[in-house]
Amino acid sequence: MFSIEEKKLMEEALKEAELAFKEDEVPVGAIIVNEKGEIIGRGRNQIIKFKDPTAHAEILAIRDACKNIGNFRLIGCKMFVTLEPCAMCAYAIVLARLEEVIFATEDPRTGACGSIYNLLHEKKFNHQVKIKKGLYKEKASMLLKDFFKNKR
Repeated sequence: MFSIEEKKLMEEALKEAELAFKEDEVPVGAIIVNEKGEIIGRGRNQIIKFKDPTAHAEILAIRDACKNIGNFRLIGCKMFVTLEPCAMCAYAIVLARLEEVIFATEDPRTGACGSIYNLLHEKKFNHQVKIKKGLYKEKASMLLKDFFKNKR
């Protein structure tokens, strides 16, 4: 179901999530690749560091990618993210015109790519985004569980 290249790219997103974990941030990581499969953007949750509720991994990866290519449109690009994007991030993905999102584990509490809502397939929007899920689900899920277990 997932290619070797997709697995390698999700491993990069997991590295970002692990960095967030070490920084005492919720361990979510994201990367964006162009049509050639080159990483053009990276992000990890940094809400506490930046004192910014919008500093989610996906938002920071989109900002990084846009800066790196010099355009606010990420046409033909794909995002690999360790947790299903929330509504804020999902709509940012739509606005950036990403082609596809591949996420590791679902978020039954705030997920907006199928769990609670599916904003990436909303027909009223002028852009829809392909979705794949489940790549390294157990690893991403365990990272989140370990983080929150340490907090309790």
